[in-house]
Amino acid sequence: MSRPVAPVAVPHQADRGPGRPLSRALAALPGRQLDPGELRELVDRLAGETALWHPLVAFSDQERHFASLHRDEFVDVWLLCWTRRNDTGWHDHDLSAGAVAVVQGALIESNPRIGGHHLETVVSAGTSFHFGNDHLHRLTGATDDAISVHAYSPPLWRLGQYDLSADGILRRTSISYADELRPVGTSAPISVSHR
Repeated sequence: MSRPVAPVAVPHQADRGPGRPLSRALAALPGRQLDPGELRELVDRLAGETALWHPLVAFSDQERHFASLHRDEFVDVWLLCWTRRNDTGWHDHDLSAGAVAVVQGALIESNPRIGGHHLETVVSAGTSFHFGNDHLHRLTGATDDAISVHAYSPPLWRLGQYDLSADGILRRTSISYADELRPVGTSAPISVSHR
Protein backbone atom coordinates (compact mmCIF):
# COMPACT_ATOMS: atom_id res chain seq x y z
CA MET A 1 0.00 0.00 0.00
CA SER A 2 1.33 3.40 -0.93
CA ARG A 3 2.08 5.85 1.84
CA PRO A 4 1.65 9.56 1.25
CA VAL A 5 4.73 11.67 0.80
CA ALA A 6 5.26 14.08 3.70
CA PRO A 7 3.61 17.48 3.20
CA VAL A 8 5.65 20.07 1.39
CA ALA A 9 6.50 22.97 3.68
CA VAL A 10 4.90 26.11 2.32
CA PRO A 11 6.91 29.05 3.68
CA HIS A 12 5.26 32.38 4.28
CA GLN A 13 5.73 34.84 1.43
CA ALA A 14 8.18 36.88 3.52
CA ASP A 15 10.41 33.82 3.93
CA ARG A 16 10.72 33.35 0.16
CA GLY A 17 11.92 36.82 -0.74
CA PRO A 18 9.92 39.64 -2.27
CA GLY A 19 7.52 38.51 -4.98
CA ARG A 20 8.66 34.88 -4.84
CA PRO A 21 6.09 32.86 -2.86
CA LEU A 22 6.28 29.10 -3.29
CA SER A 23 2.59 29.16 -4.16
CA ARG A 24 0.58 32.30 -4.79
CA ALA A 25 -2.65 30.31 -4.65
CA LEU A 26 -1.83 28.82 -1.23
CA ALA A 27 -0.55 32.13 0.11
CA ALA A 28 -3.89 33.71 -0.85
CA LEU A 29 -6.10 31.21 1.02
CA PRO A 30 -8.70 33.14 3.03
CA GLY A 31 -8.33 31.29 6.36
CA ARG A 32 -11.79 29.68 6.25
CA GLN A 33 -13.47 26.68 4.67
CA LEU A 34 -13.94 26.90 0.92
CA ASP A 35 -17.08 25.99 -0.99
CA PRO A 36 -16.89 23.64 -4.01
CA GLY A 37 -16.60 26.49 -6.53
CA GLU A 38 -13.76 28.08 -4.57
CA LEU A 39 -12.01 24.71 -4.37
CA ARG A 40 -12.25 24.42 -8.15
CA GLU A 41 -10.71 27.87 -8.56
CA LEU A 42 -7.91 26.80 -6.20
CA VAL A 43 -7.03 23.58 -8.08
CA ASP A 44 -7.19 25.46 -11.39
CA ARG A 45 -4.63 27.97 -10.07
CA LEU A 46 -2.43 25.26 -8.52
CA ALA A 47 -2.43 23.30 -11.79
CA GLY A 48 -0.43 26.15 -13.29
CA GLU A 49 2.06 26.28 -10.41
CA THR A 50 4.16 23.36 -11.63
CA ALA A 51 7.14 24.23 -9.41
CA LEU A 52 4.99 23.25 -6.41
CA TRP A 53 4.04 19.75 -7.54
CA HIS A 54 6.19 18.63 -10.49
CA PRO A 55 9.17 17.45 -8.35
CA LEU A 56 6.78 15.01 -6.61
CA VAL A 57 5.49 13.27 -9.77
CA ALA A 58 5.97 9.47 -9.92
CA PHE A 59 4.02 6.63 -11.55
CA SER A 60 3.41 3.01 -10.55
CA ASP A 61 1.04 0.32 -11.80
CA GLN A 62 1.09 -1.36 -8.38
CA GLU A 63 -0.02 1.61 -6.30
CA ARG A 64 -1.25 5.11 -6.97
CA HIS A 65 1.30 7.75 -6.02
CA PHE A 66 -0.03 10.63 -3.94
CA ALA A 67 1.64 13.50 -2.10
CA SER A 68 0.27 16.12 0.28
CA LEU A 69 0.91 19.63 -1.04
CA HIS A 70 -0.78 21.59 1.75
CA ARG A 71 -2.88 20.98 4.83
CA ASP A 72 -4.25 23.47 7.33
CA GLU A 73 -7.39 23.59 9.45
CA PHE A 74 -9.52 24.64 6.45
CA VAL A 75 -8.09 23.12 3.25
CA ASP A 76 -6.26 19.95 2.19
CA VAL A 77 -4.42 19.76 -1.19
CA TRP A 78 -2.97 16.64 -2.84
CA LEU A 79 -1.06 15.67 -5.96
CA LEU A 80 -2.09 12.30 -7.43
CA CYS A 81 -0.36 10.38 -10.23
CA TRP A 82 -2.19 7.72 -12.24
CA THR A 83 -1.73 4.88 -14.70
CA ARG A 84 -4.54 2.89 -16.33
CA ARG A 85 -4.21 0.28 -13.56
CA ASN A 86 -4.86 2.79 -10.76
CA ASP A 87 -8.41 2.75 -9.42
CA THR A 88 -9.84 4.37 -6.28
CA GLY A 89 -12.85 2.10 -6.06
CA TRP A 90 -16.20 3.65 -5.14
CA HIS A 91 -15.82 6.24 -2.39
CA ASP A 92 -17.08 9.44 -0.80
CA HIS A 93 -15.19 12.19 1.03
CA ASP A 94 -17.23 12.06 4.25
CA LEU A 95 -17.77 15.69 5.37
CA SER A 96 -15.50 17.31 2.76
CA ALA A 97 -16.37 19.04 -0.49
CA GLY A 98 -13.72 18.75 -3.18
CA ALA A 99 -12.34 19.67 -6.57
CA VAL A 100 -10.00 17.99 -9.06
CA ALA A 101 -7.89 19.53 -11.84
CA VAL A 102 -6.25 17.19 -14.36
CA VAL A 103 -2.91 18.68 -15.40
CA GLN A 104 -1.62 15.86 -17.62
CA GLY A 105 -3.19 12.84 -19.31
CA ALA A 106 -6.77 11.94 -18.43
CA LEU A 107 -8.90 10.37 -15.70
CA ILE A 108 -12.25 8.62 -15.84
CA GLU A 109 -14.75 9.75 -13.22
CA SER A 110 -17.57 7.25 -12.72
CA ASN A 111 -20.80 8.05 -10.89
CA PRO A 112 -23.00 5.10 -9.85
CA ARG A 113 -26.50 4.61 -11.16
CA ILE A 114 -28.68 2.04 -9.45
CA GLY A 115 -30.41 -0.07 -12.09
CA GLY A 116 -28.50 1.36 -15.03
CA HIS A 117 -25.10 1.96 -16.54
CA HIS A 118 -22.83 4.16 -14.52
CA LEU A 119 -22.11 7.64 -15.80
CA GLU A 120 -18.50 7.75 -17.01
CA THR A 121 -16.83 11.05 -17.84
CA VAL A 122 -13.34 11.39 -19.28
CA VAL A 123 -11.64 14.33 -17.58
CA SER A 124 -8.72 15.44 -19.76
CA ALA A 125 -5.74 17.69 -19.06
CA GLY A 126 -6.81 21.30 -18.64
CA THR A 127 -10.20 20.28 -17.22
CA SER A 128 -11.46 20.44 -13.65
CA PHE A 129 -14.61 19.58 -11.71
CA HIS A 130 -15.95 20.10 -8.19
CA PHE A 131 -18.40 18.36 -5.87
CA GLY A 132 -20.15 18.62 -2.53
CA ASN A 133 -19.80 16.32 0.46
CA ASP A 134 -22.68 14.19 -0.82
CA HIS A 135 -20.70 13.02 -3.89
CA LEU A 136 -20.00 9.32 -4.46
CA HIS A 137 -17.63 8.43 -7.30
CA ARG A 138 -14.75 6.35 -8.57
CA LEU A 139 -11.63 7.61 -10.34
CA THR A 140 -9.39 5.58 -12.64
CA GLY A 141 -6.48 6.49 -14.85
CA ALA A 142 -7.46 6.81 -18.52
CA THR A 143 -3.81 7.22 -19.55
CA ASP A 144 -0.54 5.91 -18.11
CA ASP A 145 0.72 9.40 -17.29
CA ALA A 146 -2.20 11.23 -15.66
CA ILE A 147 -1.49 13.87 -13.02
CA SER A 148 -4.19 15.61 -10.98
CA VAL A 149 -4.38 18.17 -8.19
CA HIS A 150 -7.14 17.67 -5.58
CA ALA A 151 -8.39 20.05 -2.88
CA TYR A 152 -10.83 19.37 -0.04
CA SER A 153 -12.54 21.55 2.53
CA PRO A 154 -12.84 20.90 5.36
CA PRO A 155 -9.62 18.86 5.15
CA LEU A 156 -10.04 15.13 4.62
CA TRP A 157 -10.08 13.12 7.79
CA ARG A 158 -12.15 10.06 6.87
CA LEU A 159 -13.40 8.68 3.56
CA GLY A 160 -16.13 6.17 2.85
CA GLN A 161 -15.17 3.18 0.72
CA TYR A 162 -17.96 1.08 -0.80
CA ASP A 163 -18.35 -2.60 -1.58
CA LEU A 164 -21.30 -4.58 -2.95
CA SER A 165 -21.49 -7.99 -1.24
CA ALA A 166 -22.39 -11.20 -3.05
CA ASP A 167 -25.92 -10.97 -1.61
CA GLY A 168 -26.42 -7.48 -3.05
CA ILE A 169 -25.86 -5.45 0.12
CA LEU A 170 -24.00 -2.17 -0.32
CA ARG A 171 -21.56 -1.62 2.54
CA ARG A 172 -19.60 1.49 3.49
CA THR A 173 -16.28 1.25 5.33
CA SER A 174 -14.74 4.34 6.90
CA ILE A 175 -11.01 4.71 6.21
CA SER A 176 -8.33 7.27 7.05
CA TYR A 177 -7.48 10.00 4.53
CA ALA A 178 -3.88 8.67 4.54
CA ASP A 179 -4.90 5.21 3.28
CA GLU A 180 -4.80 4.46 -0.43
CA LEU A 181 -8.23 4.13 -1.99
CA ARG A 182 -8.66 1.02 -4.14
CA PRO A 183 -11.50 -1.38 -4.97
CA VAL A 184 -12.45 -3.50 -1.96
CA GLY A 185 -13.94 -6.95 -1.55
CA THR A 186 -15.01 -8.98 -4.51
CA SER A 187 -16.98 -6.33 -6.35
CA ALA A 188 -15.37 -3.77 -8.59
CA PRO A 189 -18.51 -2.27 -10.15
CA ILE A 190 -21.59 -1.33 -8.15
CA SER A 191 -24.54 -2.33 -10.26
CA VAL A 192 -28.00 -3.20 -9.10
CA SER A 193 -30.83 -4.05 -11.48
CA HIS A 194 -34.53 -3.61 -10.74
CA ARG A 195 -36.62 -6.78 -10.95
